[in-house]
Amino acid sequence: MTDHLTVVYGASELVVGPEGPTGIEVVADGAFAAVDGTVVAVGPTQDVLAEFPAENADVAIDATGKTVLPGFVDPHTHALFAGDRSDEFVAKLRGATYEEILSDGGGILRTVDAVREATDDELVTNLTGHLDAMLENGTTTVEIKSGYGLDTETELRMLAAIDEAGSRHAVDVVPTFMGAHAVPRGMDTDEYTEHVVSEQLPAVADQGIATFCDVFCERGVFSADQSRRILEAGLEYGLTPKVHADEFAAIGGTDVAADVGAASADHLLHTDADGRARLVDAGVTPVVLPGTAFGLGADYADARAFLDSGHEVALATDFNPNCFVRTMGLVATLASVGMRMTPDEVVRGCTSAAANALDLSDGRGTLAPESTADAVVLDVPSIAHLPYRFDTNPVSTVLKSGVVVHA
Repeated sequence: MTDHLTVVYGASELVVGPEGPTGIEVVADGAFAAVDGTVVAVGPTQDVLAEFPAENADVAIDATGKTVLPGFVDPHTHALFAGDRSDEFVAKLRGATYEEILSDGGGILRTVDAVREATDDELVTNLTGHLDAMLENGTTTVEIKSGYGLDTETELRMLAAIDEAGSRHAVDVVPTFMGAHAVPRGMDTDEYTEHVVSEQLPAVADQGIATFCDVFCERGVFSADQSRRILEAGLEYGLTPKVHADEFAAIGGTDVAADVGAASADHLLHTDADGRARLVDAGVTPVVLPGTAFGLGADYADARAFLDSGHEVALATDFNPNCFVRTMGLVATLASVGMRMTPDEVVRGCTSAAANALDLSDGRGTLAPESTADAVVLDVPSIAHLPYRFDTNPVSTVLKSGVVVHA
């Protein structure tokens, strides 16, 4: 079989991958070549084209005047849901807090009702539409959580729908089990924790779809001890831990993440210096979600403190009915304006750092040799324009494994 050659050349800036503790390697007038979906060369256009002429390529993209990045990796979403909660947005504008909406039967539990009532086809169709929007905005890999089921049957249905939508779509989907997203009506937290550990986790393991197990370690939801129990049980079933930590209050979520060796700790709006140090020392990737803070009208996470200590920070959309953002470009702007992250730090956060938050080891989030040739071509002259231009989608072309999947 003839090798499939992809060449992207002439980019005003081409991002290869991470460089140093928090920076990125950028090639001016850059190019990369990929064979059968794997990057085989990257560097100045003249050098790459000398070895891999554009006229010999199956796919040749002239990126003159444009910026080329690794495909965006979105490491934290709740993108599978049903129903509409726009009225809660209005309620928040009138002063209602997230916790007040939740205690009144809204929030997560309202979406749980809608998901339980939806058919499998409706769930897959909903998610496929969201994946379309993500792809058009440059996302090539996305993590998607269950957690709007809160019973064994619906959690399994959600994971099956995530798997089905992913199998049909160009975007790579990473499924996460999050039965510990909230406490369903009619149970107390201890009782539901036991249900997650003794009933849901064994069924999820038998199903064999989920990669991660996540828990909402938060005041009024799951305590640090309950979260640790769930995540340790998940580890016994081969599920890597992730933790929602310190979104509304610091109750020990960062300690849990460090103790169980979580791939990431996410949100971190109230994480203090000790919590940051624990995550860094344990090698846990911090994931910050500026869209969530923006939507809540809350203070942003202190990403600058991690970065100034020499530790990378991952970015994610947290796309869900309470945070309706599917575009990493908007996240980049919010990260720059709200958390003072530089364009280099933002690009790393959307690519290689985000891939680290998902324990990806195939080079996704980079365009280095031997990595998967997932790339996004932006119709802007430099990476600074990604957060700078927030009025439009700058994506002109998306490649998945060297194949154009959006143009």
